[in-house]
Amino acid sequence: MKKALVLVAALGCSSLGLLADTAAERLEESARIMREIMGTPDQGIPQDLLNKAYCVVIVPSLKKGAFVVGGQYGRGFTICRRGAGMGWGAPGAVRLEGGSFGFQIGGSSTDVVMLVMNEHGMKDLDKDKFTLGGDASVAAGPVGRTATANTDVYMSAEILSWSRSKGLFAGVSLSGATLRPDRDSNKELYGVKLDNWQILMTAKPPAAAGALIAELDRYSMRKDGR
Repeated sequence: MKKALVLVAALGCSSLGLLADTAAERLEESARIMREIMGTPDQGIPQDLLNKAYCVVIVPSLKKGAFVVGGQYGRGFTICRRGAGMGWGAPGAVRLEGGSFGFQIGGSSTDVVMLVMNEHGMKDLDKDKFTLGGDASVAAGPVGRTATANTDVYMSAEILSWSRSKGLFAGVSLSGATLRPDRDSNKELYGVKLDNWQILMTAKPPAAAGALIAELDRYSMRKDGR
């Protein structure tokens, strides 16, 4: 038992350098990820799904083996549409943690993108912790211009998820992973440890979020409620 604890601590310490970026840098990286993914429509998130999404969650460079043996750990952001469905609001920081849920495309450092597809899933983002596949249903998202095939399967899930590693982009099941607010990063951006619901609903976006909001507005300014 003592050896196992030492191993966990060692993995955590060895990962600190990889995770020692700022919230502003993670926002810039999130904007780049969305630009690259949506800039290649045949290999990206289907436009019709993005148009229907209530929120987007982006976790740049999710690390395997960080803090928990065989697990994953990453810090990123969730951002939701404004109340009228026009444009995107302020980002709230999140931590994604999980056991060995397995990536379909492998890699030690993986970008993760999720679409929150309904209001119930959006409200889950306010919880101190919720489990994908438990508190909210999650499914691997399709890749390509449209999601006409198996639309019922995709639209029945509250959250759709993808991962990208070594240039490859694919749907991935994140069932069993947990998502929680990252209040330390929120304080870094907003000056106080705000809850994500306060940020998503009422906060003014910080300057560092400008590039990410611009990319989301560029590809899906208006929510398609059909």
